[in-house]
Amino acid sequence: MRHLYSAALYLALPFLLLRLLWRSRRMPGYRQRLRERFGWIDMTAASKPVVWVHAVSLGETRAAAPLVEALLRSYPEFSLLLTTTTPTGSEQARALFGERVVHSYMPWDLPGSVARFLRRVRPRLLLLMETELWPNTIHQCRRAGCRMVLANARLSERSAAGYARLGPLARTMLLSLDTVACQSPEDGRRFLELGMPLDRLVVSGSLKFEISYDAPQREEAARLRSLFRADSRPILLAASTHPGEEELVLNAFAQLRALNESCLLLLVPRHPERAGAVAKLSQGRGWCVQLRTADPAPDAGTDIVIGDTVGELPLLQATASIVLVGGSLVAHGGHNPLEAAAWGVPLVCGPHMENFATVVRQLVGAGAMIQLSPDQLAGCLCELLSDAERRERMGAAARRLVEENRGALGQLLAVIDDQLSA
Repeated sequence: MRHLYSAALYLALPFLLLRLLWRSRRMPGYRQRLRERFGWIDMTAASKPVVWVHAVSLGETRAAAPLVEALLRSYPEFSLLLTTTTPTGSEQARALFGERVVHSYMPWDLPGSVARFLRRVRPRLLLLMETELWPNTIHQCRRAGCRMVLANARLSERSAAGYARLGPLARTMLLSLDTVACQSPEDGRRFLELGMPLDRLVVSGSLKFEISYDAPQREEAARLRSLFRADSRPILLAASTHPGEEELVLNAFAQLRALNESCLLLLVPRHPERAGAVAKLSQGRGWCVQLRTADPAPDAGTDIVIGDTVGELPLLQATASIVLVGGSLVAHGGHNPLEAAAWGVPLVCGPHMENFATVVRQLVGAGAMIQLSPDQLAGCLCELLSDAERRERMGAAARRLVEENRGALGQLLAVIDDQLSA
């Protein structure tokens, strides 16, 4: 099956390149550094043995930040290679770590590209973040003697069903891994059902609870709060929205403004290249709109600010009165709600939070989040905006939940130590 998969991937290669070029119309980073997609990586800067961490995009890179920082502190005898798939992930990696890590795009999962990459890198350990299972990468890492850990692993019911359809290919990939460190018992159960041996499974908790903001970040968050809330106007922040969601958010915002004329909407699409289209959509509804990069200080006449920056969302969430979690009003699986929870901001999400099902249950159970259907959104937001005490209670519960659930990093570092010693 892996050979059939490889043949299909080679046949699809022209279409992959065309898709990359198509996406580069709005984000030029997709057509840059193409050599890295085929495994041509310069590792001259890595004179020591290599630990390789792969985080797909922006969200996974941010979630991996505490782990990367801990690896830099704990294993100075290793060089750290961080790979991503998207330009936004690349930008975030460089913003967070600079020259302290070697960064590259991950090669496409073609046998030749992966083999070329591994000859240059020769990693001692590969840490795959969340659910990054690539047949050729896993196969060739095993052949090369590279230990492999699926770290901070999660597996929704939908993803588990997809892997189950792969049959022996999925089971072979799981059997090649040395450890799966998953976020919850539910995730662990699904991995076991797919064929993961019990003795290689660890329930370590979610790295996303390890989020903490250092002094410079807190100072920048305070500056943003004074910038956006200079006149004490309430702010609804819709974080990481997808096509189809912005219309729902704008409908709810219209009703919210009927209740409070000063409310500001901070609308941040998941992909910054969509900011222009979202701005046009908002202007078509009659709102006064500005881009975050065009004028960083919204005045009293601004109704909506469109977030078009990369990596700023975690700090912008500190300015919000309410955060609506994107990717949840449409069937996308939702995005990480804990970045806002760590600031003590009340949370609202739609029904589609499959990617964070356990976290959502914890937040809802603690009284920190409200999960609802799209037709309930406007009414819920209006109620929250008119009840400051409830928002305060929800925010305090969110912050407390994050603080009480830290500890995944220590367990994952113990797994890594075992693998590097093996």
